[in-house]
Amino acid sequence: MLDTKIVNARVIDGSGRAAVPADVGILGGKIAAIGDLKETAAGETIDARGRALTPGFLDIHRHADLAILSPDFGDWELRQGLTTIVNGNCGLSAAPLAGPHRQEVRRYLAPITGDAGELCFPTVGEYFRQCASLPLHAGELIGMGTLRANAAGFRPGPLTAAETAAIQSALDRALSDGALGVSLGLGYAPESYETTEELISLLSPLRRSGVVISVHMRQEGDGVETALSEMLAVARALETPVEISHLKAIGRRNWRRAVPNMLRAMEKARAEGLDVSCDVYPYSAGSTQLIHVLPPESHAGGLEALTARLRAPEARAAIRRRMETGADFENITLLVGFENVRPTGLRTPEYAPYEGVPLSEIARDRGQDPFDALFDLLSAEGGTLGMIDTIASEEDIAEILRAPFSSVISDATYPGTGLLHPRVTGMTAELLRHFVRERQDLTLEEAVNRLTLRPAERYGLAAKGRIALGADADLCLFDPEGFRPVGTYADPSRAAAGMDWVFVGGCPVLREGRRTGERPGGVLRR
Repeated sequence: MLDTKIVNARVIDGSGRAAVPADVGILGGKIAAIGDLKETAAGETIDARGRALTPGFLDIHRHADLAILSPDFGDWELRQGLTTIVNGNCGLSAAPLAGPHRQEVRRYLAPITGDAGELCFPTVGEYFRQCASLPLHAGELIGMGTLRANAAGFRPGPLTAAETAAIQSALDRALSDGALGVSLGLGYAPESYETTEELISLLSPLRRSGVVISVHMRQEGDGVETALSEMLAVARALETPVEISHLKAIGRRNWRRAVPNMLRAMEKARAEGLDVSCDVYPYSAGSTQLIHVLPPESHAGGLEALTARLRAPEARAAIRRRMETGADFENITLLVGFENVRPTGLRTPEYAPYEGVPLSEIARDRGQDPFDALFDLLSAEGGTLGMIDTIASEEDIAEILRAPFSSVISDATYPGTGLLHPRVTGMTAELLRHFVRERQDLTLEEAVNRLTLRPAERYGLAAKGRIALGADADLCLFDPEGFRPVGTYADPSRAAAGMDWVFVGGCPVLREGRRTGERPGGVLRR
């Protein structure tokens, strides 16, 4: 007898092939039967008439490292059908944190992963032990930015032999503990201080390992094509898979030029045998730390040193000159304008009313130049702010979605305070609403494929992302026409609507739209 059977379903199996009518049976957490199961006994029967049954959705680029430890975590995720997430992206993993710089690193991570109070995980294994009971499955990448900052702080310049050895030892330990892969944040300090040759040398233990390297590239604006060439060179040198994170071209002058060129370059590299792929989020606005509108050399020494620079007239003037003219870093305010950058996570009484307000409006309201408004804001808040920045072209996003080697991700961040990005609460629903139903860039089956089988295969999760005999019974049941995002940029904390059933390992965690309270998930180890 089956534990559960789902009958009269429109089955979308994750492969991208057309949906078929079928029944699906679950036994012992696995998909045990597919076909006509009307006469098969089951402990529970669910009539799926008028609804689609898909594999559970995967988001392989999230920043919920610390959020998953909250007892109420999961509502936003499950209501958009996520049954597996991968954290630790962009070089910014919350573990391991060890050594003399750990407090500085924790403060730096807070706008992305949230503030964990006094929690500090010296190893990935210890972090995993804290994640034993979850409402969904979670994997972790090991952030090379975290490892470098642990060993050398936010000091620019080459690493010493001892620092290199410490980083490589910590990397080996984290992979042994079960990290799914490695992430880079080359656009962020301290990894931005590494040359390509230094990066390849540091990652040399990964050569021919099959370990996936997921990378936030060095630039995503004027220098994005050069940044991709760098990562193709890294992939050739190390002969291990490379995932280009949240592929985009920032700034109107780069739209509809850089992305087509990069997709062609990736197609050529794949034809040559390189295992390179990419992912994209279905929004024209991104979100990260506000300090990343500043030139990377200003981050040297960490947030306290940065704050001091912003209060020193001479250093402040030098930063301004670089932002007005510099093209050798991710010069976001020059690329998109102060009107498209909205600070989040403001805490001080002076600035809290400006939560989510564009920098250009903050400057006008305070009677300031935009640069002075930005520098005063960051120094008053100690640098620990996020931002939502409108940066990308919808047509570029659509072209990436259509690429045969792309997955869809959220890049969701979990700051402890302040305005969220709506991708935290509704990424999958936004994909289906906007790029499937409204724009028709993808069929429903193609969109499901990019949320299921493609990301599962990227990290070798062979039992996930598909409806097939023996696969894990991670499943979503919903009416595709009624599944929709509810959160907006102004009010992002509202969960997606229209997801009826979600199963994790065969256990219902969402039943007719209501949380069951079950926690059948856990850590996915490589």
